Amino acid sequence: MMGKKGAMQLKDITVKVIDNDVERAMKILKKKIQNDGLFKRLKMKKNFEKPSQYRRRKMREAMRRQRIAASRRK
Repeated sequence: MMGKKGAMQLKDITVKVIDNDVERAMKILKKKIQNDGLFKRLKMKKNFEKPSQYRRRKMREAMRRQRIAASRRK
């Protein structure tokens, strides 16, 4: 899915259950989903976001990423 602004790219998330330890597998799955940003995308799709709000949010996210990158470089 390319070409459309905000189009989602789906990828497979797999977790192996070792020694019937389902709790640990669930913990790993939740962590992978969190890192993938799936929860955030679902939350954003739940409500309509005005184009001006979308641009403002994207700008804030970009500035936050720049601040984090600058702090890592120091």
